Amino acid sequence: MRFLTPPSVDLTYNDVFLVPSRSDVASRMDVDIAPDDATGGSIPLVSANMTAVTGRRMVETMARRGGLGILPQDVPADVIAETVARVKSAHPVVDTALTVRPHDTVLDLLHLMDRRNHGVVAVVDADGGLLGLVRPRDCDDVDRFASASSVMHPAALTLTADELGGDAGAHPGADVLRAAFERLHAAHLDVAPVVESGTGGGAPRLRGVVTRAGLLRSSLFMPSRDAGGRLRVGAALGINGAVGEKASALLEAGVDVLVVDTAHGHQETMLDALAAVRSLDPGVPVVAGNVVTAEGVHDLVAAGADIVKVGVGPGAMCTTRMQTAVGRPQLSAVLECAAAAREAGARVWADGGVKHPRDVALALAAGASSVMIGSWFAGTLESPGDLVHDADGRRHKESFGMASARAVEHRTRHEDPFTKARKGMFEEGISSSRMDVDPRRPSVEDLLDTITAGVRSALTYAGARDLAEFRERAVLGLQSAAGYDEGRPVAASW
Repeated sequence: MRFLTPPSVDLTYNDVFLVPSRSDVASRMDVDIAPDDATGGSIPLVSANMTAVTGRRMVETMARRGGLGILPQDVPADVIAETVARVKSAHPVVDTALTVRPHDTVLDLLHLMDRRNHGVVAVVDADGGLLGLVRPRDCDDVDRFASASSVMHPAALTLTADELGGDAGAHPGADVLRAAFERLHAAHLDVAPVVESGTGGGAPRLRGVVTRAGLLRSSLFMPSRDAGGRLRVGAALGINGAVGEKASALLEAGVDVLVVDTAHGHQETMLDALAAVRSLDPGVPVVAGNVVTAEGVHDLVAAGADIVKVGVGPGAMCTTRMQTAVGRPQLSAVLECAAAAREAGARVWADGGVKHPRDVALALAAGASSVMIGSWFAGTLESPGDLVHDADGRRHKESFGMASARAVEHRTRHEDPFTKARKGMFEEGISSSRMDVDPRRPSVEDLLDTITAGVRSALTYAGARDLAEFRERAVLGLQSAAGYDEGRPVAASW
């Protein structure tokens, strides 16, 4: 990457623009945006290890679309193991269904329907056999305590798992996905259940659901899968306490990427933690951070990090810079750290500060192999937070920083009251922030669509066919605040 004019100050994403170059790349689908950091994804996006951002649903969806989700360090080991097992058992094309039992109520159904774009809930028996479906309109003008069985209806169309590829088999080809899409289209359906093939007597066992949009996405996104064909999962751990024991438990649970995480990654405790993790010979990529300097990168790589997480203070939930003055504008931090990492045979993730697809493209141009996203993903249906309906019908979720009083209280829940109170006096994050669910893009899949489309287009403008070539060919210019504002569409904002 080069600048039209050498910068005299550190820069963030708003300070620069990408200059178009002569290109022989005809289509955005002719480019490969897979990260080159051995994490196995097909898109360079990672959901942040924040409690309000990443849970089982987010991890599963990110992996199905080629990205990676990182479970937070505050999640108990047994819950991590259960979550990993469930994600690993998920189908790479078929989405996990929302289910109820026949005796559950309409009120139970209504609580579930908002968790998916399609709003369909399946009614299953004790063995997981499909009995019927319930759509939102089936619950209109119905007693809230009526049973699910009284409002369900038979599935108008049912697909089998074999039609869409086996759980650990090859990804189905475009012809298979097209055929399934056309069956839904011909039946005037947006969603259909998928049952296991060869089911014996009784109701066919439900495997999940597919939607027309999901089938299209499966033709565009290759899932992130391990050597056994199962979806990939990442998990974080802190730098204090029995680090080796915690890392061993995560590896035993089957995580594919370990993230050793703390706000100030360039410290002795981090180096000791990395040594403890490396002593296990983990056999999976080890990520560590956060840092913002070449020196920090060198020390973490020397201590055992394969990937270094870059970013101090750029996140929407982070108050570190206002509280402490510590941090660095993110573009310059990524640019310096990425160069240092490549010299050492490692890679970096750009963590925080992205609000638009352009920011992701700029982080990749600066040298990041992937971009970690937190608050932007918090306001989606897949994030773990409870969905709240305003009086005007708008939906939102609450987000909070991992150094906030709320997060610290949760992290220290097992400690004595005095210790908890002492730690609660130190916070560097927002404890409650409203993240509106965009009615046009309510799902993280919608965001992945728009982000990857923007990144792919950015590569074509630069004349690059993959991220390595993008880093080489990208030309950046400096701009004023007015120049940035000129590029913003009218009546639209993040």
